[in-house]
Amino acid sequence: MSQYFNLFQLPAAFDLDNGQLEQTYRVLAARFHPDKFAAASAFEQKQAVMMSATINEAYYTLKNPIDRASYLLKARNIDADAPEHTTFAPEFLMQQMEWRETLMDAQMEQNQAALAALDEEIRNEQKSLFAALSLAFQEEDYENAAQLVRQGRFLNKLRSEITAAL
Repeated sequence: MSQYFNLFQLPAAFDLDNGQLEQTYRVLAARFHPDKFAAASAFEQKQAVMMSATINEAYYTLKNPIDRASYLLKARNIDADAPEHTTFAPEFLMQQMEWRETLMDAQMEQNQAALAALDEEIRNEQKSLFAALSLAFQEEDYENAAQLVRQGRFLNKLRSEITAAL
């Protein structure tokens, strides 16, 4: 399951060298770009397209901390995104409701400053969550990591809604 990490020659860990990920991605993407195989056989062209798709999928999975954490958990047979995992701590649920209310109010008022402030608050919350995920993986606390992935999915969704509103 650490196929994506192997492809990018990275250790299968939550904390990774983003510079090495970017550099390896550029090298692999250029090496297996389908245009380079235009004169090749149909089989080789198909292989290049498949390899290119795998490289892109691996890159975007490893680049996003929440997707990377989910991928690492799946390697341990833990599906953080499984539908049966819908429980959240009451504090997080209350915070979600407050953020949603703030977002709705800011959208209705077309208040760009409030949207920007909320975006900054959620960005800081994401940084804290990523630090907690790093610690959870270091301590091999995979159940906590799975809970953090679910919270991270919510934060990602909220940030994309804020970005769309800005």
